[in-house]
Amino acid sequence: MTKSIFLPNGMEASQAEYKEFPLVEFNQNPLIQALPPLLDKAAIIRKLMVKPIYKEEERYIESVYRIHMVNRLFQLFTPLPVHIEVWNMVHSLIMQGYLARNPFDKNYKQYINASGKEIINRSYEISSRQNFRTTSGCGTFIGFSGMGKTTTINRVLSNIPQVIIHNEYKGAHFNQIQLVWLKLEAPSNSSLKALCLQFFMKVDELLGTNNYKKYVSRNMSVDSMLPLISQVAHNIGLGLLIIDETQNIKKRGADQIMNFFVYLINTGINLCLIGTPGAYDLFGKELRMTRRLTGNAEIIYNNMQYGNEFSFLLESVWKYQWTKNYVPYNEEFGKVIYKETQGISDLVIKLFAYSQQFAIEKGIEELSIGLIKNVAKEKFRLLQPMLNAIRSGNPHKIAKYEDIRKIELGELGKGRDVKRVNSIPKKREDKVKEVNIVEKPKKQIRSMEYKKDDLRYLLQEKSDEKSPYQVLIENDYIDDTVMWIEVIQ
Repeated sequence: MTKSIFLPNGMEASQAEYKEFPLVEFNQNPLIQALPPLLDKAAIIRKLMVKPIYKEEERYIESVYRIHMVNRLFQLFTPLPVHIEVWNMVHSLIMQGYLARNPFDKNYKQYINASGKEIINRSYEISSRQNFRTTSGCGTFIGFSGMGKTTTINRVLSNIPQVIIHNEYKGAHFNQIQLVWLKLEAPSNSSLKALCLQFFMKVDELLGTNNYKKYVSRNMSVDSMLPLISQVAHNIGLGLLIIDETQNIKKRGADQIMNFFVYLINTGINLCLIGTPGAYDLFGKELRMTRRLTGNAEIIYNNMQYGNEFSFLLESVWKYQWTKNYVPYNEEFGKVIYKETQGISDLVIKLFAYSQQFAIEKGIEELSIGLIKNVAKEKFRLLQPMLNAIRSGNPHKIAKYEDIRKIELGELGKGRDVKRVNSIPKKREDKVKEVNIVEKPKKQIRSMEYKKDDLRYLLQEKSDEKSPYQVLIENDYIDDTVMWIEVIQ
């Protein structure tokens, strides 16, 4: 059991407890050894799973209370394969990023000291890293709105202590506050300065420091803040910086913010970027950015297809019924709910909860196909244009809504090639290719007979060696201007 301590500002932190890992390189670094142990798939599922409070006898309590009990469904979290992938991505980013940032490594200490002196002397160069070779990287988590990206990240992070206090390591004095992860939101106005200010304020809020007051002033430029952010991140042992809602980064400030992300990675800070498909265009501008910002893991989470994954989610939810009459799950329910939600997990939970509340309020006290359809029609009225666009599969209709733009995954060698479907649906693609292959027949020119005094007769009879101009001169249809010039002279 990890010992909890409280910082002077009242925030809870964990006392460092060092673990031995099977990997030798992990066992020389206190920032890694203080982290939770790595887990297998079954243990990860147990850590992520959240079950709401539910007792069968609650179905017979007064309806006014059962309506509120149904809201417990919004606490439910059922781990799916993508959630395990996110768990592994986050833990890998943190641990791999710390490898080159060992506080007892001579080269790393020299790098930190040299960077600090350069900042004080205002001679810091962003491109200079001395002998420090970073092991940091970036992970991206992009998916449909309503698929639970932020919820998933929060569930994973809740199992990792955010602040760890070090006092002694292997008999040596080691006084260090380690901020394992920090989560920020991309500013809606694409302002890099706003993102920098958010960083300082969050760090101060968590650790009780005064970085904002110390470093930030009205006259300080963004370029002056960048090295300070990097230095502060190293001083507090920041393991992972998560930037949520990256689709908010618009074209106007995108280049500056993306360069900032690359700069952080180059200086040893790990990143995890989260957003809807609208954020995916940010990564395709330059190879330098794309290589850095998608170097470790690239997780795409589209809406679920009707199949095993969707059925597993729905069956895990179905047992939480607070109506008096329990209705067992069958495939007909699954098909109807999929049609009304298009596999968007947030809508699946909401439709199931709203249907129960409606049944309880109206005294029906059981779920039915018709009831679910009516509730979807009533509650999802504003969502119908988007849901209809997904149902149609028409890329032109889907393209109107950035949050539901589907990104297809295809295998390319050992890596993954991510392609955006915005032009031709799969069903029509082969037909289009066939049309492109078929050559149009050339128009046949009708042979017509012209009279000898018709210019077209001369051009029709001309040989390939002579141009039309030469033919017209030879037949006295064009005068030789040289004769005119001689007469004038």
